[in-house]
Amino acid sequence: MNTLAMLKFTSIKKPTQQPAVMQRRAKLSKKLFEQIELAKAQRDGRSYSPTRLRRFKSIETGISQMIEAPKRIKPWWWTGQDGKLYLTIFYGSRALSFGKGKSAIEVGSSTDLLVALETVKKAVEIGELDNEIEAVSGALKANFKQ
Repeated sequence: MNTLAMLKFTSIKKPTQQPAVMQRRAKLSKKLFEQIELAKAQRDGRSYSPTRLRRFKSIETGISQMIEAPKRIKPWWWTGQDGKLYLTIFYGSRALSFGKGKSAIEVGSSTDLLVALETVKKAVEIGELDNEIEAVSGALKANFKQ
């Protein structure tokens, strides 16, 4: 028991569920990771298509089974009329707003795209975009309550 005497014991329970803010951060961080991987793949001239499990029911036998199917990822960036790249950050199907009427980030070139995506991902993970995520999340919830 001398070995355990050095440890400090407490009576605390592990939470069964994360707070909503942490869940939203994790969701957006995961989507940003996919966008970063997609941008890296396009930069290197290869394709990126992660897989997910989908339920498939055979028409002939009627048996349902799980298969791996490619997941479609749409890029969040586009080229504007001025030739610069612009990046929009989405939470669900809505774009985050970074101020009044500002929903896009001017990236400039494809080399700066990865830097911008990684910067936004870090900001999400430390909680700098919690207010923007909360606003978009509330708008999405309002659509379901109609």
